Amino acid sequence: MKEKQLIPMTQEEQKKPYAKYYKTQLAQPNMEQIEQLNKGPMNPRKALYPENMDELLKMGYMEVETGYCILENGAGYVATNNKFPGCTIEMIQWWYAWHTLEGLRYKIWNPYGHQTIAISDEHREKIKNPNIPLEEKSQGVIHFEVEDIGAGPQDVVIHFLTHRELGITKALDTSKSTIIGGYGIIESRDNNYGKSQGKMPVIMIHNFRETEYGVESRTRFWLGYRINKGIPMLVLPKDVVIPVEAPMGLAFNNVQEFSHLSSFLPDIYKEFGNLPL
Repeated sequence: MKEKQLIPMTQEEQKKPYAKYYKTQLAQPNMEQIEQLNKGPMNPRKALYPENMDELLKMGYMEVETGYCILENGAGYVATNNKFPGCTIEMIQWWYAWHTLEGLRYKIWNPYGHQTIAISDEHREKIKNPNIPLEEKSQGVIHFEVEDIGAGPQDVVIHFLTHRELGITKALDTSKSTIIGGYGIIESRDNNYGKSQGKMPVIMIHNFRETEYGVESRTRFWLGYRINKGIPMLVLPKDVVIPVEAPMGLAFNNVQEFSHLSSFLPDIYKEFGNLPL
């Protein structure tokens, strides 16, 4: 894993009212999860396959809620269970709409990894439309991001879907939980020449649900999969195996940036959550 570089604010960004949330010192990551990840890859037989995403809606927890591994079919797998004390489902839904609209909003989430974000004009208007419910503003939106999760900057395209489009058949109690997820393509580039070093499909799902202390996220990533008409599909070429460093880096990065987000989300929502997006 490479050392990530701080992505500084521009002079214009420094004038934004939320520039104070840009911190060069990230919040302490959830050490319980970090210790679990430091044990190395989990047993792949204890992983959840994307065809069984409905399991995430059940009460309680799976045997392994935090871990990473390579599945028997060569795909990469990540599971994390992040904590958001003092947060609400509405805050989470607001954040996933709000942060897409300006580069600095994306950058303050992780100033060592988040370089840029963009969405189409059509999707921008959807997010800013006050008549669209908050929980629907992220659905159907495509994010174009440049992010470093530890292997250098990568181009990331994420198609956010409804939970039904992800393949979840169970009903969702949106007052107590929310599903934010979709499928994407991660493309690595050569730092010297900008040439593509390959593309990797990924399915991502965050199941945010209320707890006695706030909100938790039960997150899963499947590297080497994509969604086709609501059906998860393994799209790795025959005999190709995802390097274990890929899910490992994604797992550590997810814990770090979700821990950092949880440290300021209640405050930034209190200040900006009632303003037009």
